[in-house]
Amino acid sequence: MSQLNDIALVAQVAVFGNKRAFDTLVKKYQSSVRRFFLHQTLGDEELSDDLAQETFIKAYTHIGNFKNLSNFATWLFRIAYNVFYDYIRTRKETAGLEDWEIDADCRTEQKNIGTEMDIYRGLSLLKEAERTCITLYYMEDLAIDKIATVTGMPSGTVKSHISRGKEKLANFLKQNGYE
Repeated sequence: MSQLNDIALVAQVAVFGNKRAFDTLVKKYQSSVRRFFLHQTLGDEELSDDLAQETFIKAYTHIGNFKNLSNFATWLFRIAYNVFYDYIRTRKETAGLEDWEIDADCRTEQKNIGTEMDIYRGLSLLKEAERTCITLYYMEDLAIDKIATVTGMPSGTVKSHISRGKEKLANFLKQNGYE
């Protein structure tokens, strides 16, 4: 039912330019897209908001390209995934990912707000692909096949990234006093 509602809203936006229909889609998905970016940026709220905004701008300008081959949420997360990796690529050209990770660690240490920050520290230890797969699977409840669609990775690779990432996170959390 929700998928049919999303398709109806997309059609209203694509055919009639109905901005209110797009507002409805934004309200429905903004929390999950922002949460995805929050985990990818290791808690950087401002950057997460900026990347989420860019995602919705791209979704609006390219909504005519939505072909209903997957559900709208999967299509939207694919855009979010690409927005994030475009951001990483531009950062690598100027400062390198290592600097970005160090900045995120410093921000995490400054806030020091308990369990949430420990999760971000644990996520910072994962490779980019592992962090993305873990975030989409555990925090956004996407199925393996949907994550494969979003990331462009084979399903087996997604499963491997989730397994390795889960193991790394579990080890990190055990070393830091969590059961």
